[in-house]
Amino acid sequence: MSFIRELWAFMRARKKFWLLPILVMMAVFGGLVVVTKGSAVAPFIYTLF
Repeated sequence: MSFIRELWAFMRARKKFWLLPILVMMAVFGGLVVVTKGSAVAPFIYTLF
């Protein structure tokens, strides 16, 4: 959690709030890959891309 706190402090100090949507989408896609790895839902998720 210290990494997230440090990243947030960096974005606030440097006014780099445009990074937040990019990081959120990367986390969502990463979570999607982890969840669908080897599950029955995987073929349906891969058709989205």
